Amino acid sequence: MPYSERVVKFLNNFGISDFDEVEVTLNDGSILRGIILPRPEVGDVDVIIIKLPNGYNVGIHVDNVKEVKLLRKGEIPSFSVPIGETVREEVVKNLPKVRLLATGGTIMSKVDYKTGAVYPSFSLEELHMLYPEVESIAILELHNLMAVFSEDFNPQIWSKIAEAVYKAFLEGVSGVVILHGTDTMHYTAAAMAFAIKNKPGPIVLVGSQRSSDRPSSDAFENLLAATLVAARASFAESVIAMHYTTNDGLIAIHRGTRVRKMHTSRRDAFISINAQPIAFIDIKKLEIKMNTSHYFTRSKIEDIEFHGKFDDKVALIKFYPGMNPEIIDFLVDKNYHGIVIEGTGFGHIGKQLLNSIKRAIEHEIPIVITSQTLFGRVNLNVYRRGVEMLKIGVIPAEDMLPEVAYVKLCWVLSKTRNMEEIKKLMLTPIAYELNPRTESQNYLMPLEIDKLMKSM
Repeated sequence: MPYSERVVKFLNNFGISDFDEVEVTLNDGSILRGIILPRPEVGDVDVIIIKLPNGYNVGIHVDNVKEVKLLRKGEIPSFSVPIGETVREEVVKNLPKVRLLATGGTIMSKVDYKTGAVYPSFSLEELHMLYPEVESIAILELHNLMAVFSEDFNPQIWSKIAEAVYKAFLEGVSGVVILHGTDTMHYTAAAMAFAIKNKPGPIVLVGSQRSSDRPSSDAFENLLAATLVAARASFAESVIAMHYTTNDGLIAIHRGTRVRKMHTSRRDAFISINAQPIAFIDIKKLEIKMNTSHYFTRSKIEDIEFHGKFDDKVALIKFYPGMNPEIIDFLVDKNYHGIVIEGTGFGHIGKQLLNSIKRAIEHEIPIVITSQTLFGRVNLNVYRRGVEMLKIGVIPAEDMLPEVAYVKLCWVLSKTRNMEEIKKLMLTPIAYELNPRTESQNYLMPLEIDKLMKSM
């Protein structure tokens, strides 16, 4: 639905239309500068949406506006097209093609101010219209794949997303951006890392901690950075693009098998574990600053391989003091195919679980051991309990994150049920999910922002 008739008439009096750069004088004398955006599908039809120079969008009721001055006529964006439609040759010239796959999440949501809750309500087309700056980076193909909160994801959904990504690459895109809820985004990022081998471009998962219609939203800069990476990055990996600090201006590109959400609400909630981000994006300069020399480069499209199946009979459980072994027995009796356990410290568990774990392995159910500490690595050769676990036949996951070990075991079990093959694949580095050694500088020591920004 467009703006109300009174808003259209009011703007026309000043010669203003969508995407014009304007100076708005309010009734209280304050002045705002920005770009008039088309009205979203929901909300008050009498509220004018303006994109400010800092990237935030604000809504101003027409009754509060005294005058609007035209600074520069804008152009209606024309680089964004639905899949299957053709684009004029002069539009696509010199710009890479990026496909945006919407799956849901806060980045695609708005606040229902009656209840205070956040609901999926943005269409991908509307989100793009609110952020026209991406037009200078790439031709965007828009595909609404699903609208699902990330806590409702499962291995079958990973497979569906992987198939959509694979199809996008076969159809010639430079990279793929997946708009995703943040709560389980690191699971999906790991899944994409394993699902597609020899990637011809980056797979960039992006979300926001605050909905796109809020002035403090991190959605815009995250999406801009994700699009830039998908279009221009030299590396071809599954990554997550999110704020590096609570402030705007710097976006971290985390490797999909090395990242975890570490805070419920902060804009810099995502942190690389036992690693540093693979790159950073300076939003003002729109530059990619590589932070490592070790990465997978873009492969030829004919070399791409799809391995997008995942076994959904895998459990991820956390050991705790007094844990009842019946939990392990239950999973065995329910014919689960694999179990990942978050042990303490080096990967230890209570002695009461040993017999149940031995039973699981005798039933050819692999037991993978990770650590609750996240940082550091599993080492079952230091203490007696660890040695006992190794004798039973558990698989120590080295420095793999618990969530990544879970996703990888789902992936491995879709390929083989042979215990020796499972162990071999779990301990073989495939997508930088395993480091040969753990570097001390990667322990809760973020890079100094000032030095980083000066180097870009």
